[in-house]
Amino acid sequence: MSSPLPSTIAPLAPTFGYASPFPDTFVFGVSASAPQIEGAAFEDGKGESNWDRFCRQPGAVHDGDTLDVAVDHYHRFDEDFALMASLGIKDYRLSIAWPRIIPDGTGAVNEAGLAFYRRLFDSLRRHGITPWVTLFHWDLPMALEERGGWTSRETVDAFARYAEVVVKAFAGDVRHWITLNEIRCFTMLAYGYGTKAPGRREPPAVVNQTYHHAIVAHGHAVRAVRRHGGPDAKVGLTDNCDVSVPVSETPEDIAAATAWFRDRNAHILGAIHAGRYPESYLARVGDAAPKVLPGDFELIGQPTDFLGLNLYTGHYVRAADNAAGYEQLALPKNYPRADPPWLHLVPQSMYWAPRMVAELYGHRSIYITENGCGYDDEPVTDGECQDLHRRDFLRGHLRELHRAIGDGVPVDGYFLWSFIDNFEWEDGYQRRFGIVHCDYGTQQRTPKLSARYYARIIQARRIL
Repeated sequence: MSSPLPSTIAPLAPTFGYASPFPDTFVFGVSASAPQIEGAAFEDGKGESNWDRFCRQPGAVHDGDTLDVAVDHYHRFDEDFALMASLGIKDYRLSIAWPRIIPDGTGAVNEAGLAFYRRLFDSLRRHGITPWVTLFHWDLPMALEERGGWTSRETVDAFARYAEVVVKAFAGDVRHWITLNEIRCFTMLAYGYGTKAPGRREPPAVVNQTYHHAIVAHGHAVRAVRRHGGPDAKVGLTDNCDVSVPVSETPEDIAAATAWFRDRNAHILGAIHAGRYPESYLARVGDAAPKVLPGDFELIGQPTDFLGLNLYTGHYVRAADNAAGYEQLALPKNYPRADPPWLHLVPQSMYWAPRMVAELYGHRSIYITENGCGYDDEPVTDGECQDLHRRDFLRGHLRELHRAIGDGVPVDGYFLWSFIDNFEWEDGYQRRFGIVHCDYGTQQRTPKLSARYYARIIQARRIL
């Protein structure tokens, strides 16, 4: 016979779940990107991308994996959206492949590319799913890369035209637009560290110029949406800002973590929202500061409707007796992480990042446009993938996000990365981030335990 609950523990409410529900208007969705899932890399007039070329450089991508087939979403999007709908997912963040629309980046528009996305948007509509469209998710036409890529102003001008073409073409299908995805990754990691396409290692002055070209491109995309997106269109940037978490929630450590956050994000978020480069950033980079043309910051500083944050990890910071007033702490070697070496599990980043961007930059609408975890070994056994580690990741991070909303932080939605296992950039197909398992040999889709768990959260609108 079971014992009664101690009098100090309240029984679960009939609705179960964690604390109060998320707001009625809160958006729960999933994310993916064109190059990582579409495949059909050279079909129907699509041009070569920088990643198509990078994959073919020996040693650049794990096991020589390519984007050629990916998860064949190009031919299977309708069944993918049916699966999405069966899980109760009604919002989907995707991207448009620039090389599929303008194969060489600057020349003729590929009508077959436009037709593909019209079919895709029609399918989303039939399945009751709202698209949130990212204009650039790293797949640059290779012809532009050969002429300098993001180190060249030509790429900025080409992107301005591409953005106008896409927004004009799909203004009737898309209300929510995201200009660029994760500037740091296609600038610093691509042209500084060389770990992402095109794999270059340039000096700081060149890398800083790529940052500038990217935020000018963001401004062009905002202008395209304002001019051609229609009266109900919304637009914002998705940024993978560096995130600080105060070691203790004391005024001293919170102030230190906030100062660290402001300094580390000065060149992207700080510049966009100040309409200029902060003096602290210019002093730090000195002669390597980016060259700014007249009119750049008029474009860059245009108001947006929301900010997207891609949040995966964070850094612990505390107050220190030094010139900066803060100290970032090194993580012990056995600190918990997922399989990517960089993905340490810091759930509090989901609280502090949106809170800091709201307080520092005045954002009144924030969306978590990516959050997820990758693991290498996730087998399907007896028809099920029991990814309990992802379930735990999801629950812990959503609890911190729920806390932020409760404290008044204006977070309006959450998009889990990713809907399906896919090409994970330089890690190829080794690393799985999806809540749907993909057998890359057969293209069989199998919802994981985390997909069923997330579906229940969406239905209940609370953490279970």
